[in-house]
Parts: sequence; C-alpha cells; structure tokens
Amino acid sequence: MQRKFRFPSRAGALGLALLAGVVSAQPTANQQKFRELYQELVEINTTDSVGSCTTAAQALAARLQAGGIAPASMQILIPPGAPKKGNLVVRYKGNGAKKPLLLLGHLDVVEAKREDWQRDPFKLIEEGGYFYARGSSDDKAMVAIFTHNLIRYQAEGYRPERDLILAFTCDEEIIPSPYNGVEFLLKNHRPLIAAEFALNEGAAGLLDKTGKPVRMSIQVGEKVFQTYTLEVTNPGGHSSVPVKDNAIYHLAGGLARLGAFDFPFKLSEATRAYFERMASIETGQVAADMKAILRDPPNPDAIARLAVNPANNSTFRTTCVATMLDAGHATNALPQRARATVNCRILPGEPVDEVQKTLARVMANDKIRITPVGEATLSPAPPLTREILGPVEQVSNQMWPGVPVVPTMLVATTDGRYLNNVGIHTYGLSGLFRDPDGSGVHGLNERIPVKSLYEGLEFLYRVVKVYGGGNY
Repeated sequence: MQRKFRFPSRAGALGLALLAGVVSAQPTANQQKFRELYQELVEINTTDSVGSCTTAAQALAARLQAGGIAPASMQILIPPGAPKKGNLVVRYKGNGAKKPLLLLGHLDVVEAKREDWQRDPFKLIEEGGYFYARGSSDDKAMVAIFTHNLIRYQAEGYRPERDLILAFTCDEEIIPSPYNGVEFLLKNHRPLIAAEFALNEGAAGLLDKTGKPVRMSIQVGEKVFQTYTLEVTNPGGHSSVPVKDNAIYHLAGGLARLGAFDFPFKLSEATRAYFERMASIETGQVAADMKAILRDPPNPDAIARLAVNPANNSTFRTTCVATMLDAGHATNALPQRARATVNCRILPGEPVDEVQKTLARVMANDKIRITPVGEATLSPAPPLTREILGPVEQVSNQMWPGVPVVPTMLVATTDGRYLNNVGIHTYGLSGLFRDPDGSGVHGLNERIPVKSLYEGLEFLYRVVKVYGGGNY
C-alpha cells in the first residue's frame, strides 16, 4: 500500500545544519549549496536500528521542490508495515527521444556506535581535507550529488532526450530484508523506475598513498551473495567422559578444510578487461603476473602470487568464508550442537547449487548439514558497450587526463543485482576517488576526501548530461 505525504516547505524540512570544520580551499557557490544539502542528508540518521529513510526522503523532496522540481513529479513510497522505510522516486522529463536513465542510490547506512568512533558518526565533520561521517561516502554522497545536480539542471533549463529518474531507496545494507526498496519498487511500482539502463554505486576511483588518482572505475556486474548455515548435532553428554564424536570437532575440521580450499580461477569479460588495463598500471612482478593470467592457459604460479592480495583473489574466483560460530550449551557438557555461518560470493554465471555441492565435498563429513539461508538473487553482468563506456572515458579524460578508466566486477553486493535481473542494465559509476584502504566504508571513521567529493559532483553532472543528450 502506498502512503502519500504532502511535501514540506524547505523551511520545515528539518532545517539546515551549521557547516562543520574549516574549508581549506574556498568552495564555489555551487559547491557550497551542495555541501549544505549533503550535510543535511548525512546528519539524518538512517540506520535500521533507530533511523528513518522516510525522514531522509522527505528532506530531499523538500530540497527538490524548493529547487523548482514539481511535487507532482515526486513520490514517497513506503512498504506496508514499515513506516520508516520510505523510498523517493522523482522523474525529470526529457523530450522522449530516448528511453529513460535511472539514477539509483540508497538512503540507509550501516550501524555506527558513537563510542567506537573518533568523531560523532552522525555529524558531518571536515578535518584534514576529509569529510567524516557514516554515509559520507556510502551512499549519501551519490544521493546528494544526484539530488543537487537535478536542481542544477532545472535551474539551467536543461531538457534531455530521455527522462532522468531518481530512485533513492531503503534497506540496501540489510541482506536479506523484507523491505528492500528496489525489490519493493520492482514488485509494486515497476513502471516508475523502468529505464534503458541505470547508474549506481559500486565503483570508486582509486587514489595512491599520496592522494594521486591511479584509476577511474566503472563497475560491470557483481558477485552473487549466498549464505549457508553449517550445523552438526549430537546427543552430547558429560564433559568428564569425552568421546571422539564431538559436534565442535566435526564442524571445526570441516571449516579448517574450507580455509585451505580455493575455488577455481575464472575470468569474465569484465575481469579480463580489468587485469588487462591494470597490467599497464602496475609494474614489475605484479604487472608480469597480470599478463600471465590472461594467457591460455593461465600461468598457475602467477595466479598464486596474485591471489595473496585478497582483492585479486576475490576478483578471479568464488569465495566462501566462515563469518560466525555458535556451539555448546554449558562449560561442563559435551556440545549437542555446533553451528557456523559461511558467506559465499559467487562469480556471475556460476551455478549456485554447484557451490553448495563443492562445500559438501570440501567438508568431507556427512555429519555437517549445509542449509542455504534464503534464495540467491542471480544477477547477470550487463554488457560493456561503447555507448556506456564512451561517455565515461570522455568526461574522465577531461577531468583527469591520463588516468585510465578500468572496468571492474564488484566482489560485494548492491541493489543493481535486482535491476540487472529484470533487464535494466546497471553500472557502478561515481567519479568519487577513495584512499587505498577503502576509506572506512562499513567500518570506523568513514571518510571521503573533500576534493574527491567535489570532483565527483562535477563528474556526475557532466556524464549524466552526455548520457541524457539534448541541449547540454
């Protein structure tokens, strides 16, 4: 059931927070306006535990209305029984010469405990050339950018050749969730977000340790998420008379074998392109090894050396890793139950049931019962065409001359998997550059370089116009 809201005035939309920190380089008027919107959004708590995506959606709708976007073109859509899980959909009309472009972002953020952070995670703090806050990068940066740029297009009178659709959704960070915003919209309001293709999070540029751009990335496809429960049960007994038939030992032995096991090496179109381009960026043995794994057959020693880097290893094979353990019921009793959670990230196109069979072979113990948690969402990788890659290279070369554009496959998971499944080809593209350590995304003290954020603002402004066509 859809719940409708009357969009509040700008003055009543939570108000603007005071700017934090000192701007090291005076921002332009455009950047200053963006920062105000960005700060307001970041400081709205949208965690699952105590936050509200609906509040964030209302605040963005108020910003858009104040910027000249007609209320009739905006809808806040809320799943039944979940008043805080609102999703905002906005349509900016083009002339209809081309099919729509969907600009996707998620409003929710990962939990953050104040006592663990150096700074308040729900206050935007500028310090040392960075913005710090939960969601400062994932994913409120892109949500704020898409919102601000739509207001800018409206002010300029820009009329694209295709409709531009904003979809800002909830519960992307919770897997599985009965209230996932993209699933909800596809099931109940699919015409609102039907598009030729979509731009989403999932790719970030890479900075080196000195802050110099190494590569711009475009994400093409992502791994399939599937979790399994591994369980051993046993009659148990008194710990003073132990037996070899111990539930913990059975499970631990299987997990030890899993820890030593590697799934087969495999390259896709996207990951082959990734290593081809990275081979021209890297040097020495790493560059030589990247070239060697592209041969037929690939060099096994090169694979082994590259696999020492977890990012490489996750890129060219399926991975399954133990993430949680629970066993026993008393300190003086033999365990009646031992349970582990194993999370798998499966290469696109690899059958999920084959992964479960592989786990069973690796466990090599029929006492270990393997049960999938939920059903995997299969997600075929979209094609990387010149129509998609060309605008990225064009704008990237204008802004960062000489920095290569590198296709990547996301080893994590985004809402793009749902869209790719229904034929809306979805690409990760942000123009936002991160530090090599990942910038604290999903971890402590999440941050984004101030310079990178403002550059991403301009990059997405330009590239969406190229995709949109029309009088730009």
